[in-house]
Amino acid sequence: MSAVLVTGGTGTTGSLLAAALREQGAVARIATRTPVDGEHVRFDWADPGTHDAALSGVDRVYLIAPIGVVDAVPVVEPFLARALRAGVRRVVLLSSSAVPEGAPGLGALHHLVRTTVPEWTVLRPSWFMQNFLADHPVARSVRTSGEIVTATGSGRVAFVDAADIAAVAVRALLDEVPHDTAHVITGPEALGYADAAAVVTEVTGLPVRHRSVSTDDLAARHVAAGYPPEFAALLAGLDEAIGAGAEDRVTSVVPDVTGRPARSFAEFVTAHREAFTG
Repeated sequence: MSAVLVTGGTGTTGSLLAAALREQGAVARIATRTPVDGEHVRFDWADPGTHDAALSGVDRVYLIAPIGVVDAVPVVEPFLARALRAGVRRVVLLSSSAVPEGAPGLGALHHLVRTTVPEWTVLRPSWFMQNFLADHPVARSVRTSGEIVTATGSGRVAFVDAADIAAVAVRALLDEVPHDTAHVITGPEALGYADAAAVVTEVTGLPVRHRSVSTDDLAARHVAAGYPPEFAALLAGLDEAIGAGAEDRVTSVVPDVTGRPARSFAEFVTAHREAFTG
């Protein structure tokens, strides 16, 4: 029986992954700073004293980089060394379609995992459909003004459901043959934010529209919402890249790896209709 340490195990993909692993008969050990039951284990990136106990008895790791750390390699590299010494052979890293291998941040972790772990996979999902829910700038603007405000212009994104990311992660962690590759994970269609707004309107009956602004204007909006200026500029820059076509692609990773179609944005909004209307 495989035993997987799920870092970020209470987060968007981690919680879905843990449940899916258990359905497959694997042991999912949820790493968290505040464990609440026997399936949780105390784990804090900033406290290496918690790492050995979290790694005890596991042979696979789902790796989510420490939040808020610009250069995570100095934190993650010694953890991976401990993991390999403890018997871990397979690591699946959650990265982003916007970050190529070797780029600062997640791109550097991508390189680290590929070159140091015997069996590895890097997940590079497109923008989460879940960004339209909860506490995200897109979701907040929909709720407060009936607008999706971006600097993407007419650029398109193949939004992906976090459940599909978790489904690919399950196979990368449990398949007998290691994937040893980077999976760019997308939904089944690329949509502009105007298209996405039209879907929300059609499904929910709420009048939602897309308003495109300049990159500088969007960065200023993020700062006004409380984001640090450097992070606000980063977010706005990602929108600018979308406008230039960086995310206008659709891959077949979800059906190829899981054997089922990726969820469409319309299906996602329908399933979460109450989150938009409530």
